[in-house]
Amino acid sequence: MGLEIRRFNTADSIVELTLLIRRAYLRLAEMGFNYTGAYQDEAMTLERMEGNECYVLVENERLIGTITLHRHSRYYAGSNVWFARPEVALCGQFAVEPERQHQGIGSKLMDAVEKRAAELGAAELALDTAEGAKHLVFFYTRRGYRFIDTMQHSGKTYRSVILSKTL
Repeated sequence: MGLEIRRFNTADSIVELTLLIRRAYLRLAEMGFNYTGAYQDEAMTLERMEGNECYVLVENERLIGTITLHRHSRYYAGSNVWFARPEVALCGQFAVEPERQHQGIGSKLMDAVEKRAAELGAAELALDTAEGAKHLVFFYTRRGYRFIDTMQHSGKTYRSVILSKTL
């Protein structure tokens, strides 16, 4: 099984990436959480990647995971004071192919983005997720992320928890 984590590039399919994200977020949508990833189109995927570093995990030339690193994000900066801090990087648009979840793939992506954020000079890596998505909150806290705050994104059916990890 040849796994490779690398930057998304022009040879990759934005359609394939978007469909991967949508498949990965379907379970969350079925739980009642209207995450953007559950319904976004290719234009939204590209918009969320713009100016950021999108990483993919590829197995035998098939995309099976992705995560986007925001060193300084215009998308998030206005939404929360913690996200606007210069020493805080963010990650988002994190997705693993549903049949490959619970196999360590998400951890490999998180390891890579945490390392990259530190290389870019970030002291913290932050993210947000639905407060009620207990399995995700558990995943992140087990990795050393701590509670910072809660927030309500406009148009979302859930309150988010902001979690952050010292790098």
